[in-house]
Amino acid sequence: MQTLTEDLVAQKTQELCQAILDQPSLRDARERISTFIANEHARKQYETVMAKGQALHDKQHQSIQLTPEEIADFEKHRDALVSNPVARGFLEAQEEMQHVEQSIRKQVSKTLELGRLPTEEELSEGGSCGSGCGCH
Repeated sequence: MQTLTEDLVAQKTQELCQAILDQPSLRDARERISTFIANEHARKQYETVMAKGQALHDKQHQSIQLTPEEIADFEKHRDALVSNPVARGFLEAQEEMQHVEQSIRKQVSKTLELGRLPTEEELSEGGSCGSGCGCH
């Protein structure tokens, strides 16, 4: 059984989610993602670049020297991907959505950490990217 606090948090979370969905820029981003999903050629280009990138990453991780041909092949496919307006729109939309998600996560995390709403300065301070980040 949910408590009154849990009910209120759930209601406010739904309101936040609706406000996010109502943003024209995010509706546009979702449309670009849908357009990409419906475009088989763009999806295949994306999958190829991701697979080639992962293969290069795996080789580097195993301390295997990458050949100039492998790098050039990856770059050729990556350039073709970002030259495709549908794929580029998808990549940009994906980045926009991730930015919104990170911003919300940071706001909520900082609020829980501080026990109050954080100031703009506190939100713009450097710090970790999340629990167990270790990047800073």
